[in-house]
Amino acid sequence: MKGVELLNRRVLTSGIELGRVVDVILDETGDREIGLDVRCKDGVHRFLPIATVDVGEEDVVIDSPLLLLEKDQLDFYRTRGHALRSSR
Repeated sequence: MKGVELLNRRVLTSGIELGRVVDVILDETGDREIGLDVRCKDGVHRFLPIATVDVGEEDVVIDSPLLLLEKDQLDFYRTRGHALRSSR
C-alpha cells in the first residue's frame, strides 16, 4: 500500500477510534514507510510505528493504544526521516 493511501484513515483499537492518520513518516531515503503521524482524539500528535499496524479496507487497526508513542518520539523520527506531506 502506498503511504498516501493511509492519509486520513481512522486508527482503531477494539473498534474504538483513537485518531486519524495525518502524515506518513518515511525513512531517510524516502523509499519506505516507517511510521504514521496520528492526530489523536485529545488533539495530540503521536507516532505509530508502521510495523505495529494492520491496514484494513478503510481503517488502520492496532492491538493497543500503548503503541502510540508520545510527541518526542514523533519529533525524533520526523527529524531523521521525511514526512510524506512535505515531500509531495
